[in-house]
Amino acid sequence: METIIKKDSNEAPISKSEDLKLQKKMRPIPYLPHTDEDRKEMLHFMGKKSIEELLTTVPKALRDFELNVPAGKSELEIKQEFYKLASKNIPLHKQISFCGGGVYNRFIPSVVGEILSKGDFYTAYTPYQPEVSQGTLQAIYEFQTLISNLTGMDAANASVYDGSTAVVEAALMACRLTKRKKILISKCINPEAIAICKTYSWGANLELELIDFKDGTTDIELLKKKTGDNVACFIISNPNFAGCLEPVSEIAQIVHKCGGLLVANIDLISLALLKSPRELGVDIAVGDGQALGNPLNYGGPYVGFISCLKEFVRQMPGRIVGLTKDVKGKRAFTLTLQTREQHIRRANATSNICTNQSLNALAVLVYLTYMGPYGLKKIAEISLNRAHYLASEFQKISGKSGKKCNLSYNKPFFNEFVLEIPIPASEFIIKMTDQYILPGLDLNGIDGYKTNQVLVSVTEMNSIEQINIFVECVKKLFS
Repeated sequence: METIIKKDSNEAPISKSEDLKLQKKMRPIPYLPHTDEDRKEMLHFMGKKSIEELLTTVPKALRDFELNVPAGKSELEIKQEFYKLASKNIPLHKQISFCGGGVYNRFIPSVVGEILSKGDFYTAYTPYQPEVSQGTLQAIYEFQTLISNLTGMDAANASVYDGSTAVVEAALMACRLTKRKKILISKCINPEAIAICKTYSWGANLELELIDFKDGTTDIELLKKKTGDNVACFIISNPNFAGCLEPVSEIAQIVHKCGGLLVANIDLISLALLKSPRELGVDIAVGDGQALGNPLNYGGPYVGFISCLKEFVRQMPGRIVGLTKDVKGKRAFTLTLQTREQHIRRANATSNICTNQSLNALAVLVYLTYMGPYGLKKIAEISLNRAHYLASEFQKISGKSGKKCNLSYNKPFFNEFVLEIPIPASEFIIKMTDQYILPGLDLNGIDGYKTNQVLVSVTEMNSIEQINIFVECVKKLFS
């Protein structure tokens, strides 16, 4: 029997087949505004007879690839399709997450979103006419100040895109300062940062060499052999990608001995407990401010920062906001340094970065102001203590046939550690996910790690109850 669809209470019902015919007649609005005539005119201007002739420079194997793009749909149909896809996601608050590796699930006070949503900030754009953007400039200035306070450095820039681009910008900065062309980078930093450094160094005709790690931290003896008078900098993370704390002071001495600079990718929250980069001999401190007031948000946007010693400021990319006085003697904020290609001659630009992440940087500022030194230290202590508690509980697990969970590296760590398990990490993650637990990052495929290693992260969002649930699930799995 054919389905009957009612159009209106005052109208006769229509059949399902008639409804389908009506839908076919409703042509969706095209996304491309060019008509066939427009395309013919453009091809004629370029001296081409067809689209195929225009694309002859593209390899035939790629041109013959069948995309199987479905027919166009209306806006309503597309929205319904997206709602279906979105409904497959399980919200983070319905799971227990121990994922980290550079992006962390941390508590965001309500005040952060409240202030960010104010129109004055939310609609603020890059201050091309800076002196009339005093509110934006003040926010950036205060952000720079807090970054400098945490890192112990003399200056910080107005922010860059994210932590990985901050790493590579610092490396390029070191090459300009030392007038050298070789970059050394520890394998034990975020693989995304390594990948971006490879891309940039190739484009800038710089030499890049990876330094292996041993028992979770940089291989010091190998580093000594690789340093020389052609090395511009050495890049490390502290804590590093494996969660371990590097011997930063020792590394700084080795790098400085050859005339190079030490670049450190750091976790700002860890600095509430650890010595500042400056105290450890770091020349340029970089990182990502995501964990301070910015949500996970499917990978972005985030906010990178760069801070350095005073003598290196003129080679810092992006911009720096400074404090001065106006003609009436009142406090005023201004763009003290603008080294991007839109402001100075292209050849003299330090970077092609076109903007800073002002809104994300503001989130960091609000977060740090609200938390204060005591709050930040408390969060760091909770993260450290609970991470060590989880690690100790894992090491107590002993299942059948001697199945055990071990820490891969016997080194001090902050809130992350690498767990070695008796089954492949991918299998372990699937089994834990079935229990609504995200157990960590699968390290399989990342250079230097094994197929049965998982990077586990603990923050203040992981209660003792959640940690115990995780441990019990692992015990059951290996019993």
